[in-house]
Amino acid sequence: MNGVPRAALYCRLSEEDRNKGENDDSASIQNQKAMLLQYAAEQGWTVYDIYSDDDYAGADRSRPAFQRLIADARDGRFDIVLCKTQSRFTRELELVEKYLHNLFPRWGIRFVGLVDNADTANKGNKKARQINGLVNEWYLEDLSENIRSVLDNKRKNGLHIGSFALYGYRKDPEHKGRLLIDEEAAQVVREVFSLYAQGWGKTAIARILNDRGVPNPTAYKQAKGLRDTPPGGKTGTLWKYPAISHMLTNELYIGNMVQGKYGSISYKTKENRPRPPEQWFRVEHTHPPIIPPDLWERVQARIAQRTRPFSSGELGIFAGKCRCASCGYTLRSSKSRGKRYLQCPSRYISHTACPGVFLSQDRLEERVLEELRQLTETCLDLPTLEQMLDPPLRRDAWKQKLTNALLSCQREQERCRQAGLSLYLDRAKGILSPGDYEELCAALRSQTDALHDQIQELRETLKRLEEEANRPVADVLTSLTRPERLTRDMVDTFVDFISIGRDGPSLSVSIHWRF
Repeated sequence: MNGVPRAALYCRLSEEDRNKGENDDSASIQNQKAMLLQYAAEQGWTVYDIYSDDDYAGADRSRPAFQRLIADARDGRFDIVLCKTQSRFTRELELVEKYLHNLFPRWGIRFVGLVDNADTANKGNKKARQINGLVNEWYLEDLSENIRSVLDNKRKNGLHIGSFALYGYRKDPEHKGRLLIDEEAAQVVREVFSLYAQGWGKTAIARILNDRGVPNPTAYKQAKGLRDTPPGGKTGTLWKYPAISHMLTNELYIGNMVQGKYGSISYKTKENRPRPPEQWFRVEHTHPPIIPPDLWERVQARIAQRTRPFSSGELGIFAGKCRCASCGYTLRSSKSRGKRYLQCPSRYISHTACPGVFLSQDRLEERVLEELRQLTETCLDLPTLEQMLDPPLRRDAWKQKLTNALLSCQREQERCRQAGLSLYLDRAKGILSPGDYEELCAALRSQTDALHDQIQELRETLKRLEEEANRPVADVLTSLTRPERLTRDMVDTFVDFISIGRDGPSLSVSIHWRF
């Protein structure tokens, strides 16, 4: 070393250090800095810079100040690395060998650990440094096992240990590890499940939410102040297929806590890998459900069928329900001259000798609807059922829910109006540029238009409820038991599967009901 040695001071504080007590020097970055500055002054060294990593573990190789220190060392910007102890620099034996015993000597840099007397200038204490590295390595391994044991115990008890609650929930401020329903987001979750059960595809559902200006889970958390970083990319606020797909299969929405699906390879890396289902921690009924069991089962049944929606996003009425009686293949939908048909695909898939079936969807719909009417008339005692119901039918709960949703939309509409006024004032004051003003106004107009359409829809639904509330119970029951048209919900609810075969020149249709 020529002239006055230049020293780089490195300090580190991790979460486990904070729990040692206020009287321990390691509980303060400031104490570390003061100790190292005093020692450097006593040795007559010039302090090149102070590198400080707060709240980083000794096994974390991505520490920002640590990485900057290594880069400056490689460039020869200083002559000495000074730490309180060797463990402040690293707890990994691999890094001790890599830097203290290999690269630092090659770069002409001396390492000094003040408290534990680690000094690469002293050739006699290399074994001591290696022993320190080995002890620190054992400490990391034990610490990792202890932390994993504590977390696994919480998982076994059904406590939520994630940094953020799943979309639709919020953390209970009074009971750590418990979840409460976030009603604003839960309404979106219910809508997603309901739309999928009605036959809409995942991409179509994402498009519906985006058209209404509903922020995706990441953007929603950011708006609620639950994320430090904004969603990246131009489409960071948009819903996409994976988000809908993950939501529809997440058991948390029916009140079950499922954790531990991924696990780290070792304590030396943050890389996680999927675990087999038998290693997951699954505890039922740990928090209030957002989705009722019957809706959950319908959604899972449709996912299992792997039915594909039409290009419009809607699912066919009989999708996944019709089978060929000859070969067992599920019939596929086709379209010709504006009409839809069901046909057996076996001759195109397996080139079998199946005679095949080809049937108009309208004809099958009439057949199913007629049989359903006959069954309801035979099985239901309408006079008795009418006496069991209070005239008129009570829809108070549903009406109140719609009214609350309407008020919520109207409040949001008023907030948009106020936001528009604020944007105008910021533009007039020169706070916003013309380009930013136009971009923000366009986004606000899109949200306002979506709210207007939603308000109109809610008002029309409330109006229909009022009209139906004044109808006689007999009329209502007749409309329910003698439907005018078939829907996907009705097929899902009542039909298990439909077997269609060829009996000579004609087709045979056998409907297998769920009851």
